[in-house]
Amino acid sequence: MADKPQSGEIFGVPYNFERPSIKRLLSSYWRPGEGMLVEKPFGIGYTLNLANWRSWIVVAVAGALFWQQRGGDDGGSETEQDEPVEVIVD
Repeated sequence: MADKPQSGEIFGVPYNFERPSIKRLLSSYWRPGEGMLVEKPFGIGYTLNLANWRSWIVVAVAGALFWQQRGGDDGGSETEQDEPVEVIVD
């Protein structure tokens, strides 16, 4: 029986299931000459290239959205949010 390929591309999406090394993991996230997205060092798909300035914008926006969701800035007091709301239906 033939061995299955450990890396390649299917439907335009790259995959790599070779055992990752530390050098390959670190070098895959920092590629100065590449675009914003690069192939993942292990698994299926793409990851951010941290050598590209656009990737840092994506990380900052994701961090701000996460901080906002976790309640970083409530914008009001706790009592305003806990008060019941009266709904009148005719």
